[in-house]
Amino acid sequence: MVREAGEGQRILLHEWSTERWQLDDETARRLGETPWVSVATDREAGWWKVSTRQWVGAFSLGDLRVIVRPKIKPENLFLLLEVGLSSEAWQAEAIDYATNDELLSALVSFFARTAETTLARGLFHHYRHEEDDLLALRGRIDFVRQFRRGGVLVPMACSWDDFTADVDENRCLTAAIRLALRVPDVPHDDRRRLRRLLAALDGVAEPTASVALDRLDRIQYTRLNEHYRPALRLARLILANCTLQDQHGDTAASAFMLDMNQLFEDFVTARLQRVLRGRLEVRAQTRPHLDDERLVQIQPDLVFECQGRRVGVADLKYKLADSNTATADTGGPLARHGDYYQLLAYTTALGLPEGTLIYCADVNENEAVEQELPKDSLATSTITVRHAGTRLHVVAIDLSGSPSDIDAQISALAGHLTRSRKRSVAP
Repeated sequence: MVREAGEGQRILLHEWSTERWQLDDETARRLGETPWVSVATDREAGWWKVSTRQWVGAFSLGDLRVIVRPKIKPENLFLLLEVGLSSEAWQAEAIDYATNDELLSALVSFFARTAETTLARGLFHHYRHEEDDLLALRGRIDFVRQFRRGGVLVPMACSWDDFTADVDENRCLTAAIRLALRVPDVPHDDRRRLRRLLAALDGVAEPTASVALDRLDRIQYTRLNEHYRPALRLARLILANCTLQDQHGDTAASAFMLDMNQLFEDFVTARLQRVLRGRLEVRAQTRPHLDDERLVQIQPDLVFECQGRRVGVADLKYKLADSNTATADTGGPLARHGDYYQLLAYTTALGLPEGTLIYCADVNENEAVEQELPKDSLATSTITVRHAGTRLHVVAIDLSGSPSDIDAQISALAGHLTRSRKRSVAP
């Protein structure tokens, strides 16, 4: 497809695609320096081939706005965010994203409504340990610090537990709300929501984005703060993927790009942990060793354990970009050769007779052999490694269906993994 991009215009692309655009040399150079697209010269002077990978969203280069849309449906992109809410919760934002192309403003609207619902249940308070030197006793005397004063009685070294709303959960929300308020094109109703939320969080410290991201990863969820989880997951997306810059006093969004590889991996991992609870323990990104000398580490995406014993392994691949992804002989999807080699290394190192490669069928629809299956069924194939007998399965999750269809496929995948576990422990 051929396009011409001029000053103040937009480039609209789709993930895993290549299109021709007319660009000046400086714009093409700057575009090629971004981590989200690649740019190659075309045979015709002034024209360039712009290729996308797994990143979706939008970013700006001066007056040029580049938008990359996902192959999957907007509502299923929001489903991949895996915030723990029903599909009805993001229906309005999915429709908005389908019509205006701006993912960030739609996500901010979703975050504003989710955070409003969260704080409507009451501001979360928790005990936080404090230490300070005070003129009057508060809490307990910290005798270790006090004795270091050499007999000086005041100020006293005090330590106490303060029941406060100024805790990490509220601090991370505050940081994300502040950043969201700087995003242009957010509907006025949602901007008012964000300002009301800031007022409700008055007195809560605001960490930097990097500090907030670090603290988000350390939050332990219990029955007391579990209702914060959806809002904090959205806050993490905004803090981790949104880069803003000021230009001549006006605030503009310079980049908001989501890694579909990571979204797919996180989504499948979270859903399998939920569905397999009580049957298998799902461990993500473990680092066992390939060799007896323990010099070479491997990092399978998922390792499955039962009663402390490893009984299964799986790798997640959003994109299978290879000309040999499928053949008519298998009747199902085939992986890249390198992916098979990687999975074979995992099964061998872990002493397992089989392993599973899980990938997204919808993004590979033009490369895989299509099995005539309902949307709630899995497309599968299996190869057996010569002289080893190791069975390597490929399972495709089709994200083109409804959320209930996808849930049914996850359940079918959990059944496959459970059967694989039984075969692995069979005498």
